[in-house]
Amino acid sequence: MIYPEFLKKGDTIGICAPSAGVGRKLEDFDRSLAVLKKKGWQIKETASVRLNDQRGGDAQTRGKELTQLFEDESVTMVMAAAGGDFLNEMLEYAGWNAMKKHPKWLMGASDPTGLLFPYTTLYDVATIYGANAGSYDIEPLPKYLKNNMDIISGKEIVQTSFSRYMKAPGFLAEKIEFDTPVRWKSTAGDIHVQGRCIGGCIDVLKDLIGTKFDGAKKFVKKYQDDGIIWYFDNFSQSAEVFYRTLVQMKYAGWFEHTKAVIVGRVLFESSETGMSYEDGIRMALEGIPVLYQADVGHTIPSMTMINGALLDLEFRGRKAARKFILK
Repeated sequence: MIYPEFLKKGDTIGICAPSAGVGRKLEDFDRSLAVLKKKGWQIKETASVRLNDQRGGDAQTRGKELTQLFEDESVTMVMAAAGGDFLNEMLEYAGWNAMKKHPKWLMGASDPTGLLFPYTTLYDVATIYGANAGSYDIEPLPKYLKNNMDIISGKEIVQTSFSRYMKAPGFLAEKIEFDTPVRWKSTAGDIHVQGRCIGGCIDVLKDLIGTKFDGAKKFVKKYQDDGIIWYFDNFSQSAEVFYRTLVQMKYAGWFEHTKAVIVGRVLFESSETGMSYEDGIRMALEGIPVLYQADVGHTIPSMTMINGALLDLEFRGRKAARKFILK
């Protein structure tokens, strides 16, 4: 596994818009960048970042701008500006050979899963699922974002489960308020496992299954001796779609050599038949320990995940702890 160079003071973060542009929320975006700059990092944006466009511009341009940041020797790390819905249409225009030749940390959350997943599973470069460049506009900066900044700075920290989370979507709320108790659950009681970490937003991963950007089987086979720990961030899949997606992944061989699965809280819950998400988890992943209602994904606070790294995962007494090992 290739681990790119972490950020140091004075390094440059390259920001592009592989998914949506941030034109509709420029003030929030600039507040977020100010937090990164205060940390001592410089910013280099591509031309499409500030477009008021759900696609961040046309697919070819988005692919070209992403590639340019990897070819730019002054850029240490690449961040997605925001999430969205249309990243997958630019995947064939990404400069994968350049990204392989010039490995850099690539970080995003939600729709950028479509880039992170193939970059790690097909090209063996670790990636970070944690935040988009526009995610740091919360004042005062909460612990989960401080943890994220520590991780992209190269600090080895242990992330522990939080006590409360925000029930409402953060991007729709006027005020950030952690108002709901966190209650991780387990299908197998207390567990302590170690394995290669991989995953992302399951709404996005579903669209990659069986395509040329699906490197799951290659990744699972290569790291079978380590075992695999999957994590899934469910934005809005209904319980039934979530269940069918897990079954499809199982049929596609994704869960071979799996030691555990982590499932985050669902941001927009729904069910057409009365099926619960727990029902879906237990039916689709029978025999695999699953932690669910976890601090992963769209509900905040959420933990930063390093795709490709070894994850030491412990769940004991309803509390979880995670540490990434970069080897």
